[in-house]
Amino acid sequence: MPVLVVGASGTTGRLLVEQLLKHGQKVKAVVRSPEKLPDSWKANEGLNIVTASLLDLSDKEMIELTRDCHSIASCLGHNLTWKGVYGQPRKLVTDAVRRLSNAVEANKPESPVKYVLMNTTGNRNRDLKEPISLAQKCVIGLLRLLLPPHVDNEKAADYLRTHVGQNNPGIEWTAVRPDGLIDEEEVTEYAIYPSPIRSAIFNAGKVSRINVAHFMAQLISDPELWNKWKGQMPVIYSRSSLE
Repeated sequence: MPVLVVGASGTTGRLLVEQLLKHGQKVKAVVRSPEKLPDSWKANEGLNIVTASLLDLSDKEMIELTRDCHSIASCLGHNLTWKGVYGQPRKLVTDAVRRLSNAVEANKPESPVKYVLMNTTGNRNRDLKEPISLAQKCVIGLLRLLLPPHVDNEKAADYLRTHVGQNNPGIEWTAVRPDGLIDEEEVTEYAIYPSPIRSAIFNAGKVSRINVAHFMAQLISDPELWNKWKGQMPVIYSRSSLE
């Protein structure tokens, strides 16, 4: 059974696909522009490339897409252009979480499907009532007004927390919250915390995209790690940013 990766052609999504393949997982990757993918992907027998715009799929197609998958990993995000930030679909990540979750539930899997969502430290885990300063609350309030992608990230994680919940027989989930993303070539040491240990606005740390991809792949591949973090919103930092 494969892992379904949505947002697979993005900067982190590509790294996640490669990390999953290194872990011996079969991968079903949804991409809109397969011509931009590495040639090595097209020759990899463990990788099934599905050419589609995810939210354009019908409910029936979404059910079929998820039918044989034991896990779903989402690296969906908005392009940092005017159209990507303020154009449609404004609820890309939230709508994907909702529709994929509904498709999984419609399939009535024999064992829960893992759903790993890439999120952000700018979003609080309201299950833990994470404290933030008044100044950060003000900035987050402005982000909600000015940047639709921030609201999308919040609502996507909230859908998992409140609609899927902690006792869903068909889906288990975790929302991975990276701090400031950077590019690096290799996986390095990183640290995972239940909540941010520094301000995401005024004292942000850093984490490489490849470290985020590695952790997401580990969550899917390692049952013990999954049991530790399922139903939570772990925060990831590269060790070098904490020294």
